[in-house]
Amino acid sequence: MRELPVRAARWSALHPWRAITGWLVFVVLCLGLGAAVGTHNATTEDYRVGEAGQAEAMASEGHLQHKPTEQVLVSARSGALDRPAAEAAARDVAARMAKLPEVESVAAPHTARNGQVIMVEVTMRGPELEARKHVDPLRAQTTAAQRSHPALLVEETGGPSISKGVDAQRGDDLALSEAITLPATLVTLLLAFGSLVMATVPLLLAISSIAAAMGLSMLASHLLPDAGVGTNVIILIGLAVGVDYTLFYLKREREERARSGGRLGPSAVVELAAATSGRAVVVSGLAVVVSTATLYLASDVIFSSLATGTIVVVLVAVASSLTVLPALLVKTGQRAERRAARRADGTRRPRIRRARRMRTGGTGRVWAALTRPASNYPILTLCVSVLLLLGLAAPLAGLKLVEMNRDTHSRAVPAMRTYDRLNAAFPEHRVLHQVVVRARPDRAGEVASALRELGRRTQTDPLFTGRPRLRTSDDHRISVLELSVPYLGNSDEALRSLAHLRNGYLPATVGRIPGAEAGVTGDVARTADYPAHQTAKLPLVIGALLLVTFVMTTLAFRSVVLGLLGVVLNLLSAAGALGLLVLVFQGTWAEALLGFQSTGSIGSRVPLFLFVILFGLSMDYQVFVVSRIREAVLSGIPTRKAVVDGIGSSAAVVTSAAVVMVTVFASFVFLHIIEMKQIGFVLAAAVLLDAFVIRIMVLPAAMTLLGEASWWPSHGVPRTRRPAVAAVRVG
Repeated sequence: MRELPVRAARWSALHPWRAITGWLVFVVLCLGLGAAVGTHNATTEDYRVGEAGQAEAMASEGHLQHKPTEQVLVSARSGALDRPAAEAAARDVAARMAKLPEVESVAAPHTARNGQVIMVEVTMRGPELEARKHVDPLRAQTTAAQRSHPALLVEETGGPSISKGVDAQRGDDLALSEAITLPATLVTLLLAFGSLVMATVPLLLAISSIAAAMGLSMLASHLLPDAGVGTNVIILIGLAVGVDYTLFYLKREREERARSGGRLGPSAVVELAAATSGRAVVVSGLAVVVSTATLYLASDVIFSSLATGTIVVVLVAVASSLTVLPALLVKTGQRAERRAARRADGTRRPRIRRARRMRTGGTGRVWAALTRPASNYPILTLCVSVLLLLGLAAPLAGLKLVEMNRDTHSRAVPAMRTYDRLNAAFPEHRVLHQVVVRARPDRAGEVASALRELGRRTQTDPLFTGRPRLRTSDDHRISVLELSVPYLGNSDEALRSLAHLRNGYLPATVGRIPGAEAGVTGDVARTADYPAHQTAKLPLVIGALLLVTFVMTTLAFRSVVLGLLGVVLNLLSAAGALGLLVLVFQGTWAEALLGFQSTGSIGSRVPLFLFVILFGLSMDYQVFVVSRIREAVLSGIPTRKAVVDGIGSSAAVVTSAAVVMVTVFASFVFLHIIEMKQIGFVLAAAVLLDAFVIRIMVLPAAMTLLGEASWWPSHGVPRTRRPAVAAVRVG
């Protein structure tokens, strides 16, 4: 494995056109195969967790599961409603909907208590998650009814319409994110390299890696279903690590070229870069892959989908850095040599002068100044930096995790605005609890009696509204009682109504029937059970993550001390970033600045996703920076001096890589989906803290204090020579 980067670079350098052509064929093949087999999307069954999931499974067994519904509202454009005209429009809508093959049933028009809105509820065929693919004919009929009744307002909402609108919004958001990220990344790379060609190479490789990963993820979805977040995470992570890995490699190639002073040919220079940065890329990529794989332990389809997308795109990005990148560098090097030959004697002197500047520039004045506190005052620097991170983490004490449900979607989606008007006019349609009971058929009468008693008890509870609805399966084994709650699904009142059901009414009624299995499902139950499920899995995932990080760092540098230090540093940056997230998104002060409406909570998936992805991505910086320090130590420099040299020599490229990552992640803050905004913000904050506080202040200060003990249990670090390559003299 240690020689793989060098061997791959050597082959690509000797056969550059084969490597480039092979990569293009690979990308096209991945996209073609992916398009041919398509994406296997997660089904309703894949999302079931906790008591809510078990109750849904029982209801589905009796064909009593909640079915997708759409609501068409008829109201006045202004002033009082013309009741006769509105009733005629409602009948027209009902007649149109009843003719559609996608529709199972149409309820009789229902008038709101205030008499200003009439609703037609339409039940669709098929599973709930598939309904968004078939809702367009219903929306078309609503539009046609609107044209037939222009004096009225005829509009449609419902789960399928909202899902359709959110999907469209997500597509627009991703296009906006790309429009922000790609130019910003190109500008950053231009500043880093001063060459349009060299700046374009990382961007093109990242984009091609994303394309190949998308095709491969479609294939992978037939083993692990896609939860609809695969594309988001592939773009998010793919652009970040794809550019970073290429940036590390390119930076080292330029350094080796400058160090050789024109004495080595492009192939030899690329091989030298592969022996150092190439190995760092492999270690970093494997660290991200192994860290991300811990998400599978969460036993959740969304996290599994996130893990699959991340793993696929990281592996592809590593492959591109090891194969096609060396070939591209050789071709660009040969092109530069041909141009130099045409200029005859005019080029050698400028190239040598440029090389000298790169060599003697050293750490640079800015980076020397930034690293001076950690070198000269390590104890003070360490204390101040750690206290700063702990201060940023303080808001974590008020962290509130919730499942981000329909109520948190952006009101820029038209169906969501109609949804708000539906809730205002028909509060009994806001939330629906489903009490599901499974028992022997001969106990059906007893179950029905107990459920009716449960329904009567809720009638005196102000947390419930409307009339309970009881349904029983054809085989009399499954019974479902539906109860309405006039509050939003993530409200405190809705959660209390769930607690009343589960802890009081259900045990006191159905709970007394011997052998009966019962559970409560619905929007509120899912909102409560999902975070509880994640909380139960959190110790397992975090424990595995900490262990993996420790083992990977220890193996990479043969140091238990650095392994422990890596775990502590990652915990500090993650805690600081999460504290900032709570401070910004659980309050209201940043709403106008970042364009969101605070829910007073954080998405339940965000912290775990942050920990896993950050622990993996931070290995990029850890491996790159500590590798530079270790190289200096291997060449005979004392650890204290090697820390300064290693941090200084890697600071510029780490900063460029961090800027690229922050740009990519921060672009997601402009998305409408609140959970994606939070993920983008927290990852951007974590990378900033990791690159500018952890790697510039905390890490060098800690290693300076530890000195030679940093490499324990190694008894001193053996000295070695630079990797041997076949030197090709130019000229």
